[in-house]
Amino acid sequence: MRLRTTRTTGPTPAERMRSIITVAHSMTVVADGRRHEVHSLDGTAAMGRIHLHEPSDDLGSGDPGPGGRTPRVPIRVELTDIAPAPVRDRLRARVTLTGLVAAPYLAETAESTCVQLGQAVLEDAGGRTYVPLAQLETAETDPLAGCEAAMLHHLTADHPDLVTRLLRLADPGLTHGLERALPLAIDRYGITLRLEHATTHHDVRLPFPTAITEVDQVGLQIHAVLTAARRAAHSHLSA
Repeated sequence: MRLRTTRTTGPTPAERMRSIITVAHSMTVVADGRRHEVHSLDGTAAMGRIHLHEPSDDLGSGDPGPGGRTPRVPIRVELTDIAPAPVRDRLRARVTLTGLVAAPYLAETAESTCVQLGQAVLEDAGGRTYVPLAQLETAETDPLAGCEAAMLHHLTADHPDLVTRLLRLADPGLTHGLERALPLAIDRYGITLRLEHATTHHDVRLPFPTAITEVDQVGLQIHAVLTAARRAAHSHLSA
């Protein structure tokens, strides 16, 4: 007897959070009553500036306070995921990390700040998800995360016909009265289109047949989805 397996069609909250953190170009840090806008994050990304660890009594090398205990300063790190394509409502997700640090945060420092993590929260269209540190640490960054923006810009500017062909896989009810369709996201598991109507919009997820493990596999997977779209069009014509 063959056991049925469920194919993964999208990233887990931990995977998505890891990818957002890894490719972030900027972040907002709120600590000790001050708000810091940190820009131009280099190849080490946000996790090169912030080191997360589980709660413990030993928080670091800050100066001891009354009673010999190291003072703990609340900190909040905010990162946003903005759609590369000019879709309506471009905010795709928000990541918020809260915790404690041993000393006031210095935005200009090149060293990593040690943060005792309290909560890691992902907010998107699906709601709010709390991600445990263990899951965040073991999650893999999506192989397309670093080049997603370039891919979506290329698809929007140079291959709008492909987006039109992909629409054949959408529910016909969603394409009625359609004003515009643009690629919203692409990851190892599939591509998402945003369908914009006069006053509303809907997102359509088109999963790849096989999850991508290397960037150079994306062309083959998109071709497979286009083939499925072509078959769907033929089935509609013959119905």
